[in-house]
Amino acid sequence: MTVTEPEERKQKLITGPGILLVWLYGVMVVGAVSRSAVQISTDFHKAPLAYTLSALAGLVYGFITYSLVRGGEKARRAALVCCAAELVGVLAVGTWTLVEPSAFPDATVWSDFGMGYLFIPVILPITGIFWLNKARKAL
Repeated sequence: MTVTEPEERKQKLITGPGILLVWLYGVMVVGAVSRSAVQISTDFHKAPLAYTLSALAGLVYGFITYSLVRGGEKARRAALVCCAAELVGVLAVGTWTLVEPSAFPDATVWSDFGMGYLFIPVILPITGIFWLNKARKAL
């Protein structure tokens, strides 16, 4: 007979503002993945860096959405790391598209700090980090 570790208590991360975060990240998954899928399949040669970054953004959004829905401390930490990486990506790509626009013949989800998506790509990770830190304190 083996002794198993007690199951991690699954802390809900989708209560209150967490519901809105899941909804917004879900919308961003659909937007980024569908946009990049069409662009990669039809015009990849035109702007491979931009389209690849949009696909990467969609994957990050998907992982964060999954982590928020899954709940628990491990998922909270994973989502927190991804939100921080997302914020770094948005700031880096946003700055890059302003400083060297010729590097991006077509926009990415994170271009101009997410202006094409109403700046949600720069606001969302900040909100996510705040919420996930607050959720940690609720343990």
